[in-house]
Amino acid sequence: MPMALPGPSPIVPTVDFAAQGVQHGHLRLPHSRDDSAWGSIMIPVCVIAQGEGPTALLTGANHGDEYEGPAALYELARTLYPAQVTGRVIIAPALNYPAFLAGTRTSPIDKGNLNRSFPGRPDGSVTQKIADYVTRALVPLADIVLDLHSGGRTLDFLPYAAAHELPDKAQQARCFAAVAAFAAPYSMKMLEIDAVGMLDTAVENAGKTFVTTELGGAGTATARSIAIARRGVLNVLHHAGILSGQPQTGPTRWLDMPSAACFVCAQDGGLVAFAHDLGDALRQGDVVARVYPLGRTGCAPMEYRAGMDGILAARHVPGLLQAGDCLCVIAQQREEGI
Repeated sequence: MPMALPGPSPIVPTVDFAAQGVQHGHLRLPHSRDDSAWGSIMIPVCVIAQGEGPTALLTGANHGDEYEGPAALYELARTLYPAQVTGRVIIAPALNYPAFLAGTRTSPIDKGNLNRSFPGRPDGSVTQKIADYVTRALVPLADIVLDLHSGGRTLDFLPYAAAHELPDKAQQARCFAAVAAFAAPYSMKMLEIDAVGMLDTAVENAGKTFVTTELGGAGTATARSIAIARRGVLNVLHHAGILSGQPQTGPTRWLDMPSAACFVCAQDGGLVAFAHDLGDALRQGDVVARVYPLGRTGCAPMEYRAGMDGILAARHVPGLLQAGDCLCVIAQQREEGI
């Protein structure tokens, strides 16, 4: 018996994605709950379109505690006008809206991690329904997708734009050309610990150009990281041919995550004391951090060492960590682009 096709999404947009001009509205997701029997989750969305041309899908707050994306995209939705556009720009500045309102990585409704829920399900949890709508309704409209991330409350990153190594080398080249156009201080050939369920994977499987970022973190956004996000978004729109004129480019340092040795994970919990800061050069065997046990004085800390030469590209933020936490990421510098 053939597998049944999924039913329609319960999400209803209050904007017309085919219309010209500028529209500010919502993706309305029915959500019955104790305080609103026939309630809805209203996910903000903006569409700006003029004439024929490519479509860019711009998303922020895929994780709710990451703020550079929303800061850049709420501002863009306010200031971008149809006369500036050739094609279409779809802006979802707070994609995981329940998590964004709560300031948490995952949804407070179902504890779903949106960026581990793709392609989603129309009959699933709230988070799965959002993922399903993005996969089946928004991604097919897009030629290029930019999903803005940072480290949230528990990680801090060097500010970089990134893409992945892909089987389709022509598609990979398009992705890294867009990374270069973003012109972050760093540009990364990124390796994921687990790419299952990510928006990245859903977009790449659809054959589209995909760019992501890690633009800082620590549960906040700085003036510098917001400026990088805002400039990079405009640069990508210039690169896609949606905006005319010249992008605001600058130098970027290319980084690579060649293997799982990039990731250093804690074997035990404790108090972390880093021996290096973000951007510091490391040699294989250098002590990156020491983790002190908490229950007794006089115990030697566990030393965590670099598994390869490189620079410290990401680090754990809270002073206390648990066994299994990502302590840091080490990336290798490249002489030129991918």
